[in-house]
This record gives sequence, structure tokens and C-alpha cells, in this order.
Amino acid sequence: MARTRVVVTGLGTTSPLGGDVPSTWEGMLAGRSGVRHLEQDWTEELAVKIGAPVAVDPSEVLERVKARRMDRSTQFAMVAAIEAWHDSGLDAAQETGDLDGDRVGVAMATGIGGVTTLLANYDTMKEKGPRRVSPLAVPMLMANGPAANISLLVGARAAVNTPVSACASGNEAIALAIDQIRLGRADVVIAGGCEAAIHPLPMAAFANMMALSKNAGDPTTVSRPWDTGRDGFVLGEGAGVLVLESEEHARARGARIYAEVLGAGITADSHDIAQPDPAGRGGSRAIKRALLESEVDPSVIKHVNAHATSTPQGDIAEGLMLHATLGAHVEEVVVTSTKSMTGHLLGGAGALEAVATVLAIRHRVSPPTINLDDLDPEVHLDIATTARELPQGDIAALNNSFGFGGANVAVVFASI
Repeated sequence: MARTRVVVTGLGTTSPLGGDVPSTWEGMLAGRSGVRHLEQDWTEELAVKIGAPVAVDPSEVLERVKARRMDRSTQFAMVAAIEAWHDSGLDAAQETGDLDGDRVGVAMATGIGGVTTLLANYDTMKEKGPRRVSPLAVPMLMANGPAANISLLVGARAAVNTPVSACASGNEAIALAIDQIRLGRADVVIAGGCEAAIHPLPMAAFANMMALSKNAGDPTTVSRPWDTGRDGFVLGEGAGVLVLESEEHARARGARIYAEVLGAGITADSHDIAQPDPAGRGGSRAIKRALLESEVDPSVIKHVNAHATSTPQGDIAEGLMLHATLGAHVEEVVVTSTKSMTGHLLGGAGALEAVATVLAIRHRVSPPTINLDDLDPEVHLDIATTARELPQGDIAALNNSFGFGGANVAVVFASI
């Protein structure tokens, strides 16, 4: 029996580079940084005062009354989902009743969930008493809030899931969506990830565990994957969403197809709660499984959107993974880290980077890694520091995500 082919028919995002896909993609190709000094008063007491907030606040996009009933992470998810749903053309089918909601699912991930709602309501309870806690606090703070709200938007009545695997969450949502379609549980799945953790407590916590960069220089130069001067990641926020469909469903309605999703690999390190396996063994297994499931030879991979967060250990480990899995073909692969421009969106990172990977394949161009002035001698990769053309013909690309707890996810996309 032939395997069900899964394709991408819609893209949406809100990011530190732009409020939608076109502006975000333009910013990536231009090598523009979305990192800046944070203006909130609470930053004065923190060791880290920079971040990568979204370029367009969701209050400028969503209806005010509806937005007030959502955590900021859900607001990001909704902005991206609305764009992706419209981009796919399925909003028109929904309006005419030509879309079966029983065959539509959602896989919307987050790493932390509604942390700003949780902390704001705790502050309210301490200052004003328990009666002043919002009755909407629970549906706003729950981790599946973004997925549930998207399901209401599109009338999704198949499985509505929320993968939570730290910084691998967004990519894991895409892997789950592939499975749902191939298992015959849905024809369409809206997949992605979101995060809204630019808040004093998460920032203080990440800084105290030495994960965030404490570089006090020009904020646009701080996120520097693979550079010898890297000292930690920059916290970003936003969301990325992809509409995945079975190819049969997409072609039957005449949909535009961006790319094919060939397969995914998911593994765990079982090494440390926060540090990656320095040998990259878990990540290597995830990549190998993704290639095996995708039924592609490593020589077909021409582009990698790396997880590379700008941490000393993680960046080196990923280089080892690529050599272990792609072998001699790694020399023919253009590697990039868009986190150099967007910062690290945690649970939303893999999804935003999946959008970038799909666009790289479609437009045959790899976005650059900026701020790479002095390549770490332990890294032996062909890293694009300016926008780089990709070859014509049938090509595939790899999107990697790794998270605290030892989570590893790799997804393979291909031209179509």
C-alpha cells in the first residue's frame, strides 16, 4: 500500500522580524536582526536586558475583546493561524461548507504555555486577594489554549493536540501532524508552535542557569551561532504555523503546494535535564530516523535549518550530528541558523524555522546566519553568512530542533 503523501499548503507567522510571512522572510533574506533592548521597567533588575519581541503586537491584528480573553502565547498562535488558514485557501471552503471539520485537526505546540497569565494572576491574588483572580485564568494559562482556540477558529473536530517538549515542541507538532494524516485520522492538520516568555521570571531563570547571553554590546550582534564569541541564546517570542494536507485532498481542491513533508524522527538523549549529549548521539538518531522515514539518501539534503541557538556546547554537538548522519555529503549542504536573527522562540522555534525551511526550498535560497565573524574551529560546516542560492531539481531540506529534557526532533521537507 502506497504511503500517504503529506504536503504544505499554507504558512503563517508573527515573529521578531515581521508580523506575517512575507515581512519575516524578507527580513531573514536581508540578514536583519530582531533583537533589541527591552523597554519594560522590570528589566532594570535583570542581568539580561535584551530580547527579540514580535515586530507587530497582536493587539494590532486581533479584535480587542477576543484578544483580552487569550494569553499572549495564544494571541501569537491565532495571528499565525489566521494567516496560514487564509493562505491555504481553506477559509473559503470552510465558509461555503465544503470542508468537513471532522477531518480537520490541530497540533499546536508550546514549551511553557500561558506563563504570563499564570504569573499575572498570582500577582493579583497576592495584592488584591483570591476573589480578584480572573475566571478566565485557567482557559488562558492552560498549555492547550492555543490549540483549542485555533480549533474554534477553523472548526477542527479531529484530534486537537499540544506537544510539549521544550524547544523541540514546534517541530514535534509537525511530526504529529504527519502521523495524523498518514494514519487516516485527518485530511488537514494545522501544525506549529508558539511562545510568549519575555517576562522577568523566565528571563531571570534562564539567565541564572547561564543559558542566556549576557553580552552587553549591540543587541543585534549578540545571537551568534557557531561564532567563537557566542555565550548563550537570546530569548524571542512569536509563532509559526503550517497547514499540512494529504496530497490527494490538496490536489482535489486545486490547492497551491509549497513543499512536501517527507518524514520525521523523534528521539530522547536520556543524558541530562538541560545539557545536550556532547556527542550528539540522540540528535543523530533523530536525523537518521527522519531520513529513513523519508526514504531519502543523505545526498538529496541540500539545506539544513539548524537548531543552533548560540550556546557553546549545543552548536558543536549539532555539527557532530550532521557529520554523523550526512557523511561526506555534509560538504554539499548549506547550513544556516535563523536564530541569529529571530532569537530563540523556545516552543515556537521549530515551527518558525519550518516556515523558513519550506520557503528556502520553494525559492531556492538559504537565509544567512548573521554575526558569524569567527567560526569555531570545532565546527566544520558550510554555513551561509549571506543569502545563498540552492540548486535546482529535486532537493530536500532538514529542520532540526532540540530541547531541554533531551528532546530531539528532525523533519525532512522536499521540493515538489
